[in-house]
Amino acid sequence: MSDSLIVERDNGVVTLTLNRPDSLNSLDAELREALRDTLGELDTDPDCRAVLLTGAGRAFCVGQDLREHANILDSGTDDPLRAVREHYNPIAARLGALNRPVVAAVRGMAAGAGASIACLADFRIGGPSTRFLMAFANVGLAGDTGASWSLPRLVGHAKATELLMLAEPVDAAEALRIGLLGRLVEDDDQVVPAARELAARLAAGPTTAYAAIRRQLAIGGAGSLADALAAEAAAQQRCGVTTDHTEATRAFLAKRRPTFTGR
Repeated sequence: MSDSLIVERDNGVVTLTLNRPDSLNSLDAELREALRDTLGELDTDPDCRAVLLTGAGRAFCVGQDLREHANILDSGTDDPLRAVREHYNPIAARLGALNRPVVAAVRGMAAGAGASIACLADFRIGGPSTRFLMAFANVGLAGDTGASWSLPRLVGHAKATELLMLAEPVDAAEALRIGLLGRLVEDDDQVVPAARELAARLAAGPTTAYAAIRRQLAIGGAGSLADALAAEAAAQQRCGVTTDHTEATRAFLAKRRPTFTGR
């Protein structure tokens, strides 16, 4: 679709590589549109069972391409942040609602919208060079790309307020401690392989159940107990008639490993 977004497929894992390494994978219009449209396509792709997000070169993604944005400001438009509605909101919505597990290989800096994208993944793996920076306030902006939703869920309201308002970088060890990272490997070169291994494990698992778990957590984290119980009942009704559930139950009784198909 675009040279700035590389899409690779391997045994159910679709790897999306942000490919603007010379600008630390900053998000220009071409890359934003490619990511938005590709995520929309993957949600109905039967061959996609897990998604791996990563960045080319030495950074994950530093957020908005500020050179492009400065040109928009200089144009005199009365709607300089329309990319939030046209690109960033759809990216966040599609990533958050994707019926596939998502793993982010966060090597190097994840800043601004890049950090927000990483925070919407189900799993984040980093290395020694990993840094998070909720950079929005540093350029006089509020958070976007779902940061106000994902951050409090990961680190709590007080810490999310600190990260967004003070806009200071968080190193790898601190990111692991507060929950921005789920796993920290010892070498930066191990980040993508470790994330790919996890994505492959997820792709071989009960992906219908994983999609239901994603929906459950989205509802349970924001609604009442009654909302959560209703979501759980609906999820179990869907999962209970899947081939995966029957296969796993029989495999348990036969003392063998189940083979999941996502159906």
